[in-house]
Amino acid sequence: MEIRADDLSGEKIVALIQLHLNNMASISPPESCHALAVNSLRSPNIQVWSAWEGEDLMGCGALMRLDAHHGEIKSMRTAEKHLKKGVGAAILQHIIQVAQEQGLQRLSLETGSQVEFIAARKMYEKFGFVECPPFGDYVIDPLSVFMTKAL
Repeated sequence: MEIRADDLSGEKIVALIQLHLNNMASISPPESCHALAVNSLRSPNIQVWSAWEGEDLMGCGALMRLDAHHGEIKSMRTAEKHLKKGVGAAILQHIIQVAQEQGLQRLSLETGSQVEFIAARKMYEKFGFVECPPFGDYVIDPLSVFMTKAL
């Protein structure tokens, strides 16, 4: 698996992000859906990485800088045929490493509280993330779980 910076110009990554958006919209109502579209991910304060096996896109993830010391993990998605292969864990580890190298002191994330997000929450817990109150512009939402990790 090769993890590389992604400029979101390729058809495969755009399709995976759109799949992610569609899936999130099918699980959560609009006010509880915080996934970012491709154009939003192209922001200067967001870095995106994709994982590849040859020409096969395995997954993606992003780091959004909230301020000089705090980052948010966004757009974590594994392609369906690569589930249960450690893709998400590899991308998450890469994001944590980059965040540390950039001097961030904290990483946070929002994920769903529904059953569809149990595997994601367990993965984040394995990497030391713990539940926390809403951060940034988020508000309390029964469909959201907020997690954070000091670096």
